[in-house]
Amino acid sequence: MGTLTASFLVMRLELLSAMMMFFASQLHVQCRRSSRNAMAFIFTGVGIGMACWFVTGLLGITLSELLLMRHEMWEGMKQGMQFMIANTPPDLQFT
Repeated sequence: MGTLTASFLVMRLELLSAMMMFFASQLHVQCRRSSRNAMAFIFTGVGIGMACWFVTGLLGITLSELLLMRHEMWEGMKQGMQFMIANTPPDLQFT
């Protein structure tokens, strides 16, 4: 019992996201059958969001790390564009 309790405490967010993915899938199917396409689209988005949350939780990626990665990628792209603009020959023909 102690092992089960410890595993539920450690995996609580992953289990929650897995259950949310399952419920979103079931609700998506029910909405498609009853021709509620807008609700089915919303549940599809919820399912995709929960899948992303599940994967980032399993990989140990936090929201702060995602924001830091986004900032580093933006800075790298900005530096690359500045490098290309600075090293472009002035007589380059775009034909």
